[in-house]
Amino acid sequence: MTGRFIVLEGGEGCGKSTQVELLARDLDALATRQPGGTELGSRLRALLLSAVDDPSPVDERAEALLMAADRAQHVAQVVRPALDAGRHVVCDRYTPSTIAYQGHGRGLDVDWLERLAAWAARDLRPDLVVLLEVPADLAASRRGEVSDRIEAAGDEFHRRVVESYRAQAARESTGWAVVDGSGEVDEVHAAVRSVVADRLGI
Repeated sequence: MTGRFIVLEGGEGCGKSTQVELLARDLDALATRQPGGTELGSRLRALLLSAVDDPSPVDERAEALLMAADRAQHVAQVVRPALDAGRHVVCDRYTPSTIAYQGHGRGLDVDWLERLAAWAARDLRPDLVVLLEVPADLAASRRGEVSDRIEAAGDEFHRRVVESYRAQAARESTGWAVVDGSGEVDEVHAAVRSVVADRLGI
C-alpha cells in the first residue's frame, strides 16, 4: 500500500515546523522539509536562505530554479521512495510555497512556476495540504529577529505570500484544509490531526 503525502504550508511564523514534527510522530510518518530534505538540498537551502547582509543576493529566477532543483532531488531521493514503501510522509513546504513566495511574492509568472514545479516533482501531488493561518502581528512576533533574506523581504512581500496561500486554498478546496494556527501548540496540533483523520482516514 502506498503511503499518504501530507504537506503543511503557511507564511513565516505560522508554526509549521513544529506541527510537522508532531503530526509525523502521531502517524509514525517521515518528517521532512523543502528546501533542505537531502544532502544536496541542505546546500541549496544555505544559498536560498542566506543572511540578510549576504553581498551576493540570489536573483529571483535563480531562486525559483534552485527551489525546483531541491524539489526534484527531494522527491526522487526521499519522498517517492518512502511513499512507495508504504510510509506516510509529512513535509514542511512543497509546491504551494513556490507559487506563494516566488510567484506572488517575487512576481514571477505563476503558470510557468506551476509547470516547472510539476516537472521537478514528476507530477507528484500531495494527498492533503494543511494551511496554517495566523494574524500578521502574531506571525511577526513569532519570527522574532529577522535572520535570512526571505524573512527580510518586507511586509508587503509577506502580505502577498499570505494572500496567495488563501487563494490557492480556495481554488483547491478539496485537497486543502485551513487550520487556525494562532492557538497553543497542542490546540493547533489537535486541529491538524482532526482534519487529517477526517480527510484521509488515518
